[in-house]
Amino acid sequence: MRVSIGILFFLVALAAGQGKQSFTGVITDSMCATANHAQMRMGPTDPECVIACVRAHDAVYVLYTGKEAFDSSDQKIPEKFAGKKVTVTGTVDAKTKTIKVESMVEAK
Repeated sequence: MRVSIGILFFLVALAAGQGKQSFTGVITDSMCATANHAQMRMGPTDPECVIACVRAHDAVYVLYTGKEAFDSSDQKIPEKFAGKKVTVTGTVDAKTKTIKVESMVEAK
């Protein structure tokens, strides 16, 4: 019984620790999820390529951290940061690899 209670407290603490997090990376699109627009080149610049892929190919805005790509729960805010390095604060859904965006600011 004591072991079960200890496990329960551990799981509750683990779940509580999965709150808001901050991630820094580049706003790109799901077709060029690693921010490499050389092959697609849907516009003369990376930001224009990102926006064009989202509009013309049903791609979604993603945050590429250099290791992983996360879908953005908000698909309006990222447009103004397309192709730019940003810091996103929010909660991650590990199953869908989606960040529920609370804030997004251009990174220095």
